[in-house]
Amino acid sequence: MSGSLWLRPGVRRDSLPAIPRPRGGSPGPGDAVPGDAGRAEAEPADAGRADAAPGGAAPAGEGAPPAATPLPPAAGSPPPATPLPPAAGSPPPAGGPLVLADDPLDELADRIGPLAAAAVHPDEIAAILESDGMTDEHIRLTYGREDSFALGEELYARVERRHPEPAPEAAPPWYEGLGGCLLRGLVFALPGLAYVLGGPLPAGPPGRFDLPAGTVPLLAGAVAGWVWNQALAHRAYTWLGLGDRAAAARTLLTGAPAGALAGTVVAVAWTGPGEWPATAFAAGQALYLAGATVLLVLGRERALLCALSPLAGALFAFSHDLPDALRVGLLLASLTATLGCAAAVLLPAATPPDPSGGAHRRAGPPLVASLPYGLFGLGTGLLVLYAAVGDVLASDGPADVVAAPSAVALTLSMGPAEWLLHRFRGESRAGLRLTTTTRAFGRAAAAALVLCLVGYLAALLALALAGTLAWPGAGPPEAGRLLGLLLIGVVLWLGLLLQAYGAVLGAGLVCLLAAAAQMAAPAAAGPAAVAAAAVVLAAWSCALLVRPTAHRA
Repeated sequence: MSGSLWLRPGVRRDSLPAIPRPRGGSPGPGDAVPGDAGRAEAEPADAGRADAAPGGAAPAGEGAPPAATPLPPAAGSPPPATPLPPAAGSPPPAGGPLVLADDPLDELADRIGPLAAAAVHPDEIAAILESDGMTDEHIRLTYGREDSFALGEELYARVERRHPEPAPEAAPPWYEGLGGCLLRGLVFALPGLAYVLGGPLPAGPPGRFDLPAGTVPLLAGAVAGWVWNQALAHRAYTWLGLGDRAAAARTLLTGAPAGALAGTVVAVAWTGPGEWPATAFAAGQALYLAGATVLLVLGRERALLCALSPLAGALFAFSHDLPDALRVGLLLASLTATLGCAAAVLLPAATPPDPSGGAHRRAGPPLVASLPYGLFGLGTGLLVLYAAVGDVLASDGPADVVAAPSAVALTLSMGPAEWLLHRFRGESRAGLRLTTTTRAFGRAAAAALVLCLVGYLAALLALALAGTLAWPGAGPPEAGRLLGLLLIGVVLWLGLLLQAYGAVLGAGLVCLLAAAAQMAAPAAAGPAAVAAAAVVLAAWSCALLVRPTAHRA
């Protein structure tokens, strides 16, 4: 209806609403056609005729066609209105049942329904539509909306929100991974039997610092090996994390012999008069550390355990005086097996994968990134040796520093320590899923931290008591030495925990300062330094690990 009609005097007439035409059919008699409204305006006089048929159709018998021919709309008139469906209960129109066209927006809502239901903003749906290749022109022609944002808003309002919940992650059983961790702890501790077999070989008067003969070069070579191989293992593990096992093997192939050479050189530099047998033992120790690092990094713990099996002969050395030739033979057999297993695993893995011989290898991680791990190995190694020296000085019989009960307990406890580190990581990730506030997660993480630390100290105390009672010549367990051992255990476990979460440099410096204070004043500052280090690391761990962002790496 044009706007000018409202200015004319009203005319009394009966008017009927336009009835939509059935799809695919021709209009029947009496059906409205789109041109009727325009003709009503062009011929207003017909409205008053008594013989005018409703809807503008000519009376029967005047030669009119069966259906009126639609006239073009008047200039300036709006397009004809979209016919509405008949009211409920009204009879079907003449000419057949009414068939309505499907709304294409319904089909689109069904197609992207799950994606639209999970959206938190209409722009997310607009991005989905654009990624599906829908242009604004296609959206205007197909859906009658201006652009993807308008269509996204309508779909967002039409589709009910259904945000899917994350699938619950099944908690692993408490014993999962425990066997492998205990195996690694056993592998760490078994080399101590080598010092039982080789202890009588460098026999002689007490050496420097009131220690048994040959102890100083052995300790110097062991510390140098720990520092080097800790940094080497980190670099190789970094290559493994990048998915390049061949590069990790090449790193070990280059670094392991260099570490063996460095440990031997340091032992020679600290050799005093009459300590050359101990220096030869230190050279074998350096070779063993190189081979063991290769096998442990490449996941060959069982091969290393088999290589260490000849050292089981040291069990007879506790009660029998074995000949020197047998002692040397067992040591050489274990060392040869370790080096052979390392070579058999390392050489095939280090072969370049490309025919060009690796000419286009990518740059590896920076060398300086492995330095903090070497410092951490130095600090923790000195702490372990300090505990062992205390056992030697308190012992009534001959004892070796590295094979002392405290050192054996600490090395054996590395197996439960590693498993408890995995448990803490699992508990913290479970806390991320189950808690809804930062405060609740902080409480859950702190509780898991305390529980795992107490579990490690209980395992360390049990190993220390068993080792002290079973070790020949070891003194009775004293409360002061056990307390000092537990403090060292706190420092070691918390240091390993911080190292696992990237705070290795700070943890290594704290351990190094505590070890330096022990060496400077063993009687006065030693226990206080370890206690202070334990407090610092405990406070640092709580401040760092109660934050949810620390566990999302």
